[in-house]
Amino acid sequence: LHGARLVYRRGAWKDTVLDVVAEVGADRIDIARDVSGFAQRRNAALDAASPVPVIEHDSITVVPPSVLAPASGPFYKVFTPFYNKWLEHPKRPTPPEPEFADVSGVSSDQMPDVPESGTSPGREHGGRTLAVERLAAWVPKAKGYGDLRDMVAIDGTSQLSAALHFGVLSPIEVITATTDHAGYIRQVAWRDFNAQILFHRPDASRADFVDRDLLWKDDDDAFDAWTKGMTGFPIVDAAMRQLLATGWMHNRTRMVTASFLTKDLAIDWRRGAAWFMEWLTDGDVANNQLGWQWVAGTGTDTNPTRIFNPTRQSERFDPDGVYIRRWVPELVDVDTAEIHDPGPLTRAATGYPLPLVDHHEAIREFKELRGWG
Repeated sequence: LHGARLVYRRGAWKDTVLDVVAEVGADRIDIARDVSGFAQRRNAALDAASPVPVIEHDSITVVPPSVLAPASGPFYKVFTPFYNKWLEHPKRPTPPEPEFADVSGVSSDQMPDVPESGTSPGREHGGRTLAVERLAAWVPKAKGYGDLRDMVAIDGTSQLSAALHFGVLSPIEVITATTDHAGYIRQVAWRDFNAQILFHRPDASRADFVDRDLLWKDDDDAFDAWTKGMTGFPIVDAAMRQLLATGWMHNRTRMVTASFLTKDLAIDWRRGAAWFMEWLTDGDVANNQLGWQWVAGTGTDTNPTRIFNPTRQSERFDPDGVYIRRWVPELVDVDTAEIHDPGPLTRAATGYPLPLVDHHEAIREFKELRGWG
């Protein structure tokens, strides 16, 4: 902050924070209010043990997760009515930045080595300066968000999710800068919607938000093929390889890959959510876990039987195969007419695998497994 260096400490979180408080003679602790069950318990434990006041700030959402509620209950379970109330609610002001933070006398532990698993070679750089530059570059493009947001080969989204996740950009800053672009602001509201759900239902990070008593298959080989981008469905494989290479994935393909795992392969959403959390730079518990449940049919989607046909999604949102060719080099020379579902001879010639499943047959079995008829 304003030239101050980063202080890194290893140890039990509560005790380590209080050690620093004692070292510097702090008279208060300012901390962001978070919504996961883990974060709520952690902050409560710090507050109970701290000799100085702990001030929690509602900084990760536009509207605090505890203030909007329908007449029927303590929080919203459907997005549209939440969004309508969210638009009406006064947005919190952004507090001024501290002028200076002197940490010159505070010792710091050595930073740990970067782990190999979960670290993408093309992971984006972070930091406040770069995030502000990206926001400024996004503002003139935001007006086209509604038309381009689902086209996976086009730079039609803000890609500010990691900056928001790490707090180097405030969501208030983002909606203020894009105030004339309702389509994009609606997506920012989705972050708040998921946050208020997890705030009230912290168990939703690991349990079904809506218990539909679903059965799941235990297929490690299929799951392994999915993680490596070797399912034989080009749009799915392109997305999974993009994740491994960059630590990011387009939102449209997050839904496609999640649908493929949970409905074509009938594998538990929790396994997919955990894999995403391991690799996503913007991996946020509320958005990731509840996004997976939305697709899997155990979350807030009012159409829990929704199914994404990966080939149709590919034809619609990557019509020329640009995205597929970028991430699946085996198919770079395949004609556009065939690239969304290459034939057996093309697969044999390029070394691209056969499909793990027949989509239509897999969905028929999936519906039988769920008792959908």
